[in-house]
Amino acid sequence: MARETSGRDTGLARLRALRTATGGPAAIRGKLQRIRRTLDIRLDRHELRRRLERLATIGIIDAIPSRHQLTFAAADMLRFSILPAARDYYRLKRIPFRFHYFVRFLEDPVSMLDPVGLYSDQEVIIGHLLQAVHLNPVYDLQLLQMFDDGLEDLERQTGEMLAGTHPRRETIAATIEDPDYHRRLHAFVLAFRSNPGAAPPIREDGGLRANPEFRRAEAQFHTLPAFARYAARLPRSLPMLVRHRLVTKQLDPAYCDEA
Repeated sequence: MARETSGRDTGLARLRALRTATGGPAAIRGKLQRIRRTLDIRLDRHELRRRLERLATIGIIDAIPSRHQLTFAAADMLRFSILPAARDYYRLKRIPFRFHYFVRFLEDPVSMLDPVGLYSDQEVIIGHLLQAVHLNPVYDLQLLQMFDDGLEDLERQTGEMLAGTHPRRETIAATIEDPDYHRRLHAFVLAFRSNPGAAPPIREDGGLRANPEFRRAEAQFHTLPAFARYAARLPRSLPMLVRHRLVTKQLDPAYCDEA
């Protein structure tokens, strides 16, 4: 009976998490608005170029990849860096991987639909930082510098999460597996704005960094300039990019900063 009760309690807890992450009518309207804005950006070819050129002008990136190169580089970042890090962390915390990713999707579908972040607006990028415990958020903070007040707004919103006044606090709480995350993220933002090289670690790993292949992937994908360089080194033609995706089973040193 105890096991049956435990299973029922787990099912009810998951149902509550799904309901909370979805939110009410106002929250759903906000999600739909963010999806529409992201689709508008993705369809506007000039906007992507403008964003990349701004990042290059302010010295964040030193290479401007094509749209196709970015798409396939994002797929590599997802399979070689983001997903292994997420699986490792959820295993460490004993959290069901697929279920938790689905909860995150319900809380904000856009942040899952645009892993590279270049098609998202400021609000979506900040929401993603607030709803997912990051191994290293440097990439996203560099991405926010596409906008004049991106870092300032992130600092304000992390402060609101700590104060319990953020408008999305209830739905975001359904996705956060570490109750101390927002305090550490707030400290990271303050340190990054003062000295980008001195920002403190944001969370532990479960031993994944002992793997040299993951260390290579983390070094290549956890900062925006390194990601842009990787993307720019990929083949430029679509058929060659498709071939790269089909035949490459691990990160190819030929496209990395360090072979």
